[in-house]
Amino acid sequence: MLKIFNSYSKSLEEFCPIEQGKVKMYVCGPTVYDRAHLGHARCYITWDVLYRYLKFLGYDVIYARNVTDIDDKILKKADINNVPPENIAKEFYTSFINSMENLNVLKPDIEPFATGTLSEMIAMVKELIQKGFAYEADGDVYFEVSKFKNYGHLSAQPIDDLMAGARVETGNKKRSPLDFALWKKDEIHGFNCPWGKGRPGWHIECSAMIRKHLGKTIDIHAGGSDLQFPHHENEIAQSECANGVKFVNYWMHNGFVTINKEKMSKSLNNFLTIDDVLKKYNSNAIRFFILTNHYRMPVEFNDEALLSASMGSKRLINSVSNIEFTDEYDENSIDEFKNAMNNDLNSSKALAVLFSLTEKYKKTREIKFANTVKLLGEVLGFNFSLKELSESELRKLIASLYEKFNFEQTLSPFELLNSLLKMRQEAKNKKDWAKSDFIRDEILKCNIIIKDSKEGSVWEIA
Repeated sequence: MLKIFNSYSKSLEEFCPIEQGKVKMYVCGPTVYDRAHLGHARCYITWDVLYRYLKFLGYDVIYARNVTDIDDKILKKADINNVPPENIAKEFYTSFINSMENLNVLKPDIEPFATGTLSEMIAMVKELIQKGFAYEADGDVYFEVSKFKNYGHLSAQPIDDLMAGARVETGNKKRSPLDFALWKKDEIHGFNCPWGKGRPGWHIECSAMIRKHLGKTIDIHAGGSDLQFPHHENEIAQSECANGVKFVNYWMHNGFVTINKEKMSKSLNNFLTIDDVLKKYNSNAIRFFILTNHYRMPVEFNDEALLSASMGSKRLINSVSNIEFTDEYDENSIDEFKNAMNNDLNSSKALAVLFSLTEKYKKTREIKFANTVKLLGEVLGFNFSLKELSESELRKLIASLYEKFNFEQTLSPFELLNSLLKMRQEAKNKKDWAKSDFIRDEILKCNIIIKDSKEGSVWEIA
């Protein structure tokens, strides 16, 4: 039986879907104003694994993940670049989708856009006003938090404590500092609505999309732990007040990715984009790095951890390379894998099962063990079609480059190749095309190709 930690009850609970054999699952998607970073990778890989595992257990899953394509950050970037907001949203949505594909993250079944759900948002805001939970103030509409008695339960913050810490802003049209915007007056970028031109608040978007595509009550709502307050807290308040029923049965939240013990975020300017990380490590390495840690715990990013993850993923993929798979599996190992994953998605123990299988296959050469590695590895989202080399194999492949370019043997093959890419870029910057071409050609002799793009150059095995 699958047990998951419910952030709302703060306890481990048996998973019982609303409708037997079916799961309605929603994950907060991106606000498309910039490139996705490693924190986003942690979030969407985590819930990709949950989606894959639920399907592996035999559930009919409907997975929705939204796209916020109208927002203050999008409008700010559009003004800075002097382009329409939809241009910014389109550019970074495309970038996000490419990043997800490169991470081998499955597409959701439903991907609603905020601008495509405006009528449903307006309808929900009108209902909240009519029921006395919201009020209009000079074109803005606010939810009155004091009207919802359970506010603060998800984030374990009593409303009195929240009120004590709230800041009263000068000229504020809100009745209380805790009240939050359902609709914002905006005569420049706004849409026609009963309160004049305006646009939705961030929180109402998810509530309206969920009600439209999944219904008034859903099984699982997931996202990053930073969204518990105020975003998910506000979703609960407005949804339950509008719909009159429980909103979500199981809330799930993944931990942060940290750098130097600080949360990775754009606001702190300490983030690495997914594209940047993929220039050095492939999707299997990033996924391995994330899955060796429990999804609810923070994970500290550093090159040493990624390098270790890269080696681990290569061992896993290489263990069953060049094998013609069959439909024969090791049922005992499948049961061990399920026992690990059924305990609140204990992916590190699930990985241990996979490595145990690789050892069994190495010793016995029984095809059922290799089949099971691939079956369960794909449940965790590993891509077995990627060409992988161990560090020692890669070192052998590029052995000639150490001497030719006078690199110390202590340098890892990854560091050597990335150093050569940097040298080549410096040569190109100086228009020293001969040196640039020489570096490229010498690397090519080792069966390594260089791919150039406007974002930079990357190497991969030919």
